[in-house]
Amino acid sequence: MFERFFKWHYKFRGWTLGANVPPELKKCVMIVAPHTSGWDFIYGAGAKLLLGFDAKYLAKKELFKWPLKGMFLRLGGVPVDRGKHNGMVEAMIDYLNTHEHAIVVFPPEGTRKRTTRWKRGFYHVALGANVPVIMAYIDFKEKKAGMGPWFMPSGDIEKDFKIIADFYKNITAHNPEMFALPE
Repeated sequence: MFERFFKWHYKFRGWTLGANVPPELKKCVMIVAPHTSGWDFIYGAGAKLLLGFDAKYLAKKELFKWPLKGMFLRLGGVPVDRGKHNGMVEAMIDYLNTHEHAIVVFPPEGTRKRTTRWKRGFYHVALGANVPVIMAYIDFKEKKAGMGPWFMPSGDIEKDFKIIADFYKNITAHNPEMFALPE
């Protein structure tokens, strides 16, 4: 049901798909940016279904209420209480370590508001599970969603965040004034 809707929506809106998760990546942490609008979920979920990869994504627990709870769960959603530090990094590391194929998706901005302080949990998960970070994008100027390059985290977070900022600097958000690269 969702796939038909997203196929129609992408075609109707003139969107295309970029690259998929490379087949050699059996496990990874995926970051998706920019995140400035509720439309990001529509195009991101559409890309996930149309490209055909299975992934779990983290979202604020407030979204997991009727009538949308079932949809978010079927699309791979994991509710997160953003007000608590409840071992999510360790839980995601364990998830990656105990599954043969696993993709965990993070919106690194952690909010739709403008922020230069991107969350670092995704980085610690990738480092702790010894898996690569793949950079996914939703580009509203190009009307395209897909995967960008991937890298193994080095442990030098400033160096690795520079790689991330360099990739996302040419991606256009739904609300460009709300998007800021990580510092």
